Amino acid sequence: MNTDTKLLDCVEIETGPEPTHAIIWLHGLGADGNDFAPVVPELRLGDIGPLRFVFPHAPVQPVTINNGMAMRAWYDIYMADLVRREDEAGLRKSQKMVEALIARENSRGIPTDRIVLAGFSQGCAMALQTGLRYPEKLAGIIGLSGYLPLAGAARQERHPANHTTRIFLAHGTMDPVVPFERAQATLEALQAMSYDVRFKTYPMPHSVCLEEIQDIAEFLREVIV
Repeated sequence: MNTDTKLLDCVEIETGPEPTHAIIWLHGLGADGNDFAPVVPELRLGDIGPLRFVFPHAPVQPVTINNGMAMRAWYDIYMADLVRREDEAGLRKSQKMVEALIARENSRGIPTDRIVLAGFSQGCAMALQTGLRYPEKLAGIIGLSGYLPLAGAARQERHPANHTTRIFLAHGTMDPVVPFERAQATLEALQAMSYDVRFKTYPMPHSVCLEEIQDIAEFLREVIV
């Protein structure tokens, strides 16, 4: 699938030889694939079998809201509210890049139903953008401090293959970057489409905390079977 899409460079961490499951983890705006690599040992998943964590680097591109400065970004951001005007072309282009990473895991012996898509901020948006539309069932979707992009199109474009895929959403109640109301709207939209969503909040800004990492680990233990 999407074999014509150039594969992104990635940081990869394997917790043991011949991994049986993969977690593709997408970073936020201006970061890169190294951003969440330190989380792997903190998840303490060494007892559940060998896993491959894949942390891709988003392409470098100008970002309008940051005065056109070039940085790693999955798509352009035009406005602070994130949703009134969206970079649909950029979102769909990066969706194909994420799909190509899933296909590569398939080619390395890991079926789609043993792959978790995870992401922070823009990466969360991409995990939802890709996961809801993907034509093969994923093991799970994790969205941290982000939101559902192209929400108006999601209902029509979602694929039944992932209608029962479990989703973990987490958000800081004091987030100044992705407003908490975006998280609430995402939860309501997913629930309206009958997705199985676990929603956790934390008294933090646009970041990650230890309690959240523990909750992510618990979710991963449930969906990695």
